Amino acid sequence: MRNTPTPGSLTNADNQLLPLSNYGVKTMSMGYLIGEDAPVVWRGLMVMKALQQLLHEVEWGGLDVLVLDLPPGTGDTQLSVTQQIVLDGSVIVTTPHTLAVKDAIKGINMFKKVNVPLLGLVQNMSLFCCPHCHQDTAVFGSSERVAELCHDHSIDLLGDIPLHQSVGDDGQRGKPTVVSEPQSKRAQAFLDIARQVGSKIGL
Repeated sequence: MRNTPTPGSLTNADNQLLPLSNYGVKTMSMGYLIGEDAPVVWRGLMVMKALQQLLHEVEWGGLDVLVLDLPPGTGDTQLSVTQQIVLDGSVIVTTPHTLAVKDAIKGINMFKKVNVPLLGLVQNMSLFCCPHCHQDTAVFGSSERVAELCHDHSIDLLGDIPLHQSVGDDGQRGKPTVVSEPQSKRAQAFLDIARQVGSKIGL
């Protein structure tokens, strides 16, 4: 899904945005509308308008689940999402790095404040296994920080996603790891996390 269509090709007769689909997963992003190299230098009102479009002007059709991938932070975008739609819950994703964990804590506290259930936490890029010596290295620091965070905030640790080149390469090729290498530990980590989240929201 690397080809970015023009805005005109993403609308139907009712002027609704049409999501792109790959392996049964529908996606919509501002990147599809403005191009991959175009910067999004927008003030708050324009961001809110774009959010309205993505939430309410996309012809999603029947969905089992809608996943919103939000940037780190606790600004207008995140708050507006919690106010405009009913959320089954939130999943916090962080690396073990100290600054990332601090951002994760802010996100946790925000969702608690607006009464959005916390489904759990995913530790991304937790370990790197050297392809030569086959030793694991905690590139972004010890996982103990994340374990303490989960304990302190009573959040389930849903799983660890390892740091591996194939994860990024698969995404660039539009063929996710769970499809290209379904038996790999990386794919199993994604699938295990998905099963846990599905169970928590009644799927």
